[in-house]
Amino acid sequence: MSTFLHLQTISDLFRFFQLDHAVRHPLVAVVDFSRVNEDLQDEIKLSTDFYSLICKNYNRNNVRYGCKIVDFQGGSLICMAPNQVLELEKEVEPTAIVAGWGLFFHPDLIRATTLNDKMKDYSFFSYEVSEALHLSEKENQVLMECVSKIETELKENIDIHSQSIIVSTIELLLNYCSRFYGRQFITRKNSNNAVVTQVENILKDYFKQTDISEKGLPTVKQLAEHVYLSPGYLSDLLKKETGKNTQDHIHYYLIEEAKNILLNTGKSVVEIAYTLGFEYPQYFNKLFKQKTGKTPLEFRGV
Repeated sequence: MSTFLHLQTISDLFRFFQLDHAVRHPLVAVVDFSRVNEDLQDEIKLSTDFYSLICKNYNRNNVRYGCKIVDFQGGSLICMAPNQVLELEKEVEPTAIVAGWGLFFHPDLIRATTLNDKMKDYSFFSYEVSEALHLSEKENQVLMECVSKIETELKENIDIHSQSIIVSTIELLLNYCSRFYGRQFITRKNSNNAVVTQVENILKDYFKQTDISEKGLPTVKQLAEHVYLSPGYLSDLLKKETGKNTQDHIHYYLIEEAKNILLNTGKSVVEIAYTLGFEYPQYFNKLFKQKTGKTPLEFRGV
């Protein structure tokens, strides 16, 4: 049975990692994993109140998200938002090689800064652990330079400039992560195209075979589960490959089905709206006009 741990503070984090040096800042920390004792006697489910960026070249303890294992042997970065859960399995094979770094920062650090408003744009914090960013050696070095700057600043005496320097460096690091994820989507184009095809086939079958008035419209979450990706990762993948996110794809097939019904049946617009799973017909009218530039009746030619 797994033990559940929730870390509220940076001090809690230091105790968990059994770090013997003092906490330099109550809201942000850099951890060198070569100094961390990772021997786990039991499986642990771990969540925190802060953002976590963890990069390792090798991790003795496997990390599990759902049914998927990530071993970090290729040098990978995971980005976790507060209250997301990591499952750490107890040690399988001992090794003396432990390399990597972790950057941890509490939302209070950035609360009154422009970075706070930008955090929603860093969608990779909503990805599953199995969708980690696999870094090249050069990319890893770029991120390490940012982390080193933060660590150097933490070693200085805190003054009025400390927070702005640390926060701006965190923002720079996150911007690099966005760039590197963009590269990863490009280099995985073949597998990404397979996902696009799979999503399209799922939607075609859904609108052909499903009684939508009973089951409702497919959701982003349902589609993501079908292709074994997180909703955030799937939407970003589709956006990179097709220019449309997951919700846009759902709406496309919905509107195509609506067009077919409008031109091939005598159903009223209200009946069509209910058939397509809309509780309120006015929402159907608004979406149809938004996507086609015409109302349903204008499209029908009435």
